[in-house]
Amino acid sequence: MKLLTLEDFAPHVNETFTVRLNDGDLDFVLQRVETYPYAAPIGDRAPFSLFFHHQAVLVIPQQTYPFRHPRLGNFDMFVVPVARDAQGFIYQAVFN
Repeated sequence: MKLLTLEDFAPHVNETFTVRLNDGDLDFVLQRVETYPYAAPIGDRAPFSLFFHHQAVLVIPQQTYPFRHPRLGNFDMFVVPVARDAQGFIYQAVFN
């Protein structure tokens, strides 16, 4: 499997990623991609974070979920709920 980088995700801000759960699919919209300018790369990848928004009344717990995107394909990603707004929840995935 290809090592995903910031450059893979950056063109897809404001696009929908699908998370597959046992009882159905959830839509997560990639809101922003953040770099860590003072962090040294670890191996072949510089650290970065992704922030997704999911419109929901209930938060889903932090864990690894199977994600799908039309251009990036299928991959597993660990996400953590980090904030709530009037429409749902913000989740963060950290890559280091």
